[in-house]
Amino acid sequence: MSNTTSTAPTIGFVSLGCPKNLVDSERILTELRTDGYQVVSSYEGADLVIVNTCGFIEGAVQESLEAIGEALAENGKVIVTGCLGAKENQIREVHPKVLEITGPHSYEQVLKHVHTYAPKPEYNPFTSLVPAQGIKLTPKHYAYLKISEGCNHRCTFCIIPSMRGDLDSRPIGSVLDEAKRLAEAGVKELLVISQDTSAYGVDIKHRTGFWNGQPVKTDMVSLCEQLSSLGVWVRLHYVYPYPHVDNVIPLMAEGKILPYLDIPLQHASPKILKAMKRPGSVERTLERIKRWREICPELTLRSTFIVGFPGETEEDFAMLLDFLSEAKLDRVGCFKYSPVEGATANELDDQVPEDIKEQRFHRFMQLQQQISAQRLQDKIGLTYPVIIDEVDEEGAIGRSMADAPEIDGVVYLNGETSLKTGDIVQVRIENADEYDLWGSVAR
Repeated sequence: MSNTTSTAPTIGFVSLGCPKNLVDSERILTELRTDGYQVVSSYEGADLVIVNTCGFIEGAVQESLEAIGEALAENGKVIVTGCLGAKENQIREVHPKVLEITGPHSYEQVLKHVHTYAPKPEYNPFTSLVPAQGIKLTPKHYAYLKISEGCNHRCTFCIIPSMRGDLDSRPIGSVLDEAKRLAEAGVKELLVISQDTSAYGVDIKHRTGFWNGQPVKTDMVSLCEQLSSLGVWVRLHYVYPYPHVDNVIPLMAEGKILPYLDIPLQHASPKILKAMKRPGSVERTLERIKRWREICPELTLRSTFIVGFPGETEEDFAMLLDFLSEAKLDRVGCFKYSPVEGATANELDDQVPEDIKEQRFHRFMQLQQQISAQRLQDKIGLTYPVIIDEVDEEGAIGRSMADAPEIDGVVYLNGETSLKTGDIVQVRIENADEYDLWGSVAR
């Protein structure tokens, strides 16, 4: 039996952007490995380089263009895919020597181009095994579970629908099969992602699918119920605050899924929300947050906001600060509005000057730091389950149920060197700052 691995073409791979892009990268890498290609971590000597780009905001576009330029300079044979790939002309203007360009989630096209420039090797399944859960770019103990593509909203600051299309929900049986494979491979935490998680199944009228021989409705609540049977942490991201979101809060209170909701609220001024074409009423949102916390006191709320949106007055911004003070959200991200090529908000009147955006950003973050610091202080003396992300000679670093990887805080466990990555341990909280916690294993 000959081993073809050493002669298999090598593919360099760069993945940029959000977790949704990361899942696309994992899918492409799985297909490449299944076809017998070797994936390498450097450009040098690779037969071909794939750059999976992000194109959501100007900073991400520049980062993607720089990564393409670097791959061309270091290797010369480059295929581009991902969100920026939807703007082929923009890429070709800067980098005319790119071999091929495809848009997001174009797995088959990417593979076809790879086969053209680096012919498919003779495949030997005994020497090129691919794990059942596919190739993962995250650590072994957590994984992103993408449940749909695209979005039906037309927010004026966003170009995602023009790049990724309208909502396209995956069959629920397929999603749950993937989740089960991941859990069986040792994943302890599933992060449910999409452009709009609470709209899951809307495009197919919440059709009933089948899993494990049982009928299962294609909607977020049914999905959460089924995922809770796998015995792993389930964390929800990108959840628009539609009324049916109320139905997942009891699941959190019962410990079936993590008491964590990532809700992109974006603003609190009715005028600005209308200009953004965002759903939701501020008063109703505050009422619901209060009700959610009554049902599930452990609930952690994360959100993102934009300051300096066209037309935002000092009065609008004051409404946003008032909302923050009242909502007391646990985790908050803030972005200064920046024009995105193709977004309709670029044409709106009363663009806010950069210095005012900067000033509002700092005022926003200062207030939120105070709120976040207080909410973390309230945890001192309490005990929480913590999942361990890394261990070194100084101790361990983990995350509580309130912390998503890379975007939220961490829990430092100084001196706890005997723990292993992926362990879930009970930790007594002893100290806190604005974002992170310190504690020790409860014994």
